[in-house]
Amino acid sequence: MESFRKVIKGWLGKVLLVLFLTPLALVGIEGYFSGGNKEDVAQSVNGQEISKKELETVIKNYKQQYLSLVNGDETLLNQGFIQKAALDSLTARALLIQQAEKLGISLSDAQIEQMLAQQPSFQENGKFSNALYENYLRSVGMNSQALIANLRTDHALKMLTSSVLDYALVSKVDIQQVANLQTEQRTLHLSSIQLDGYKQNVKVSPQEISDYYNKHQNSFKQIASVDVDYIVLSPSQVAANTTPVTEAELQQAYTKFVEAQHKDAKREVQHILITTETRGDAQAQKLANEVYGKIQAGLPFAQAAAQYSEDTDSKAKGGLVESYVAGVFGDTFDKAVAAASTGRVSQPVKTQYGYHLIQVKTLAGEVPSFAAEKTGLTAEIQKSKSANAYADTVNSLNDMVVGSDSLDVVAQEVKGTRVEMVKGMTLSTQHPYLSDTNVKSKLFNDDVKNGDRNASSSIQLANGDTIWIKVRHYTPSGVMSLAQATPTVKAKLIEKKAYDAAKAKLAVMLAEFNTKSAAEVLAKHGLAFENAGTFVRSQGLKREIERTAFSLSTPKAGMWSVSTAALPNELVVVAVSNVNKTAANRLAPEQLQELSKLYQQLRGQQELDDYTQYLKSHAKIK
Repeated sequence: MESFRKVIKGWLGKVLLVLFLTPLALVGIEGYFSGGNKEDVAQSVNGQEISKKELETVIKNYKQQYLSLVNGDETLLNQGFIQKAALDSLTARALLIQQAEKLGISLSDAQIEQMLAQQPSFQENGKFSNALYENYLRSVGMNSQALIANLRTDHALKMLTSSVLDYALVSKVDIQQVANLQTEQRTLHLSSIQLDGYKQNVKVSPQEISDYYNKHQNSFKQIASVDVDYIVLSPSQVAANTTPVTEAELQQAYTKFVEAQHKDAKREVQHILITTETRGDAQAQKLANEVYGKIQAGLPFAQAAAQYSEDTDSKAKGGLVESYVAGVFGDTFDKAVAAASTGRVSQPVKTQYGYHLIQVKTLAGEVPSFAAEKTGLTAEIQKSKSANAYADTVNSLNDMVVGSDSLDVVAQEVKGTRVEMVKGMTLSTQHPYLSDTNVKSKLFNDDVKNGDRNASSSIQLANGDTIWIKVRHYTPSGVMSLAQATPTVKAKLIEKKAYDAAKAKLAVMLAEFNTKSAAEVLAKHGLAFENAGTFVRSQGLKREIERTAFSLSTPKAGMWSVSTAALPNELVVVAVSNVNKTAANRLAPEQLQELSKLYQQLRGQQELDDYTQYLKSHAKIK
């Protein structure tokens, strides 16, 4: 049924969405294994420390989630809210992990080993790859024991939370009540009364305005806004550079192209590792130098790896680091790989694992010839020249704008450009140019707040255009003054008095609907009603009308239940002539089952939140 689909998409679905947007930071396998270095403490939960690094990671994840909701515009994010939500989620996670430990919830070593073996990122050709596993451990700076410990903690947490989320009790009565509410059908009749005539006789005194303002100051909060002039310059408005491309420019561009091809070529990395686990640093370095000398004297690298390397996975493969990716052995190792000449062995390179001898072989593919690339290189050079010409124009105009503190100079120098103005621009205002993140950061920075009204330097827009701005007026966020709020307050009071006057005129008729049939009342008073149709909740009625209609009692036969709703400049008389509560009985079993599942998820999330709040109330949090 359509009404059932609306309950899934309507208020219940929105409640679930809000709840699920405040997660407990239960991220996947890569999320927690960030190494074992001790960081500055952000918060302590029953003695368990939450590091600043952990907090920063979760804040970053939250930002990415919310950025997707605001089209990537970070200026629209409430940074304070995100930081608090991130810390709350980590606190909740710590409390639940501690509770899981108290309850003895855990996985065995055998279960965890089986999980690792089935992890797709550790498999190659459908089988567990020890090389991929070892590379992953190196990339996150952990050993296998630490990984298993983290997995045990992670899954203990999931088992505890799922025991609450998946087994919340929901009665059939609860489900039936929700189904009844959402599928109940009401037949509505509406009559509209315009308030213009009533407003003509309404008077509002300064004292009434002052009293209303003082009582409702919080409703007169305003967000920061600016009045701003701006001018936009596009590359198409600047003459393109038509200087012919020379042979020397083409040869230079091709040389860079070849260098890039070689740089991006796939590399085969081999290494010999001398660890510091069983010897001192000086001893490890000495041994590494000795092995390097033997290789320089003619000992094959693969043979040296088999004899001396302490990387158990690669030594039998000639030192080959299979599936090598940057980060496996750290930045120092990666820099040595990038700087290595193909086929040459590096001198000992120190990392946290010990000393490495590195040999890199470039698996070079065929580089396209100069003739094959000439057309493309010509187009790129010409494009670069035009871009440089545009940049030179922007720089010249920028000097004039900043020097004269005026945007008019751009319009004088470049035909087709003109200064525009926007009033009341806020962070959330949608504008083709001023909504650009780089522009908004200039419009609402501390300099503007402190009174800077100078023309800006050039700002490059995301589409490649250039804009200059000049703030004329800045309105800070906060509560409006009485003077600022007076027009709004006066309009509200006039609206309210007009509404009350119109309602008072209808008072006798509205009262008679309680004791007489609808036909009698309509015949006596002659107010015209429109038969609006039959509706369920969330079916597109205006909010005020829907709220009124579904708050009215079920009318007796032949009678109407009646009340009024206030809309801008309009009083609407809302009448209900019939209420059908049997529609829920026609829901298919699968629809009731899906509704039950949604409601159970809602109850489960609420119970988990209550459980977490209970643990928090008994915790020592510093």
